[in-house]
Amino acid sequence: MSGTLVLDCEGLSELVRRAPEATEWLAAAEAEDIRVVTSSVTLVEARDPKISQARFDYAVSRVNVIPPGEAIARHASRLLAAAGLHGHKYALDAIVAATALAAPSPVTVLTSDVEDLLALCGDRVRVYKI
Repeated sequence: MSGTLVLDCEGLSELVRRAPEATEWLAAAEAEDIRVVTSSVTLVEARDPKISQARFDYAVSRVNVIPPGEAIARHASRLLAAAGLHGHKYALDAIVAATALAAPSPVTVLTSDVEDLLALCGDRVRVYKI
């Protein structure tokens, strides 16, 4: 493995919708033997009832789903405090950030929340808008 690609809610949603940019990122990651991950809480956040369950399940089957145990939750809490953020608005971003920071580097995060992920991760991961 040569790194990790982390999908947040929008990254996973774009993959489910088969958006060209997301499928290109996935293909490039597979070609470079880069592990593609998402947090299990992202599955809940990304579920769109307008998309069939089969299509959603297929997209999810193409990534590694990481459950946020206590260590990730505590790390996410510390990241929120360090960034001066709190509450439900940033909780899921913090879990994604903690998941990314625990992953083998180099780590790239695909997100629609670039500013939030940068505030939480700093320069320890690469953050790209999807």
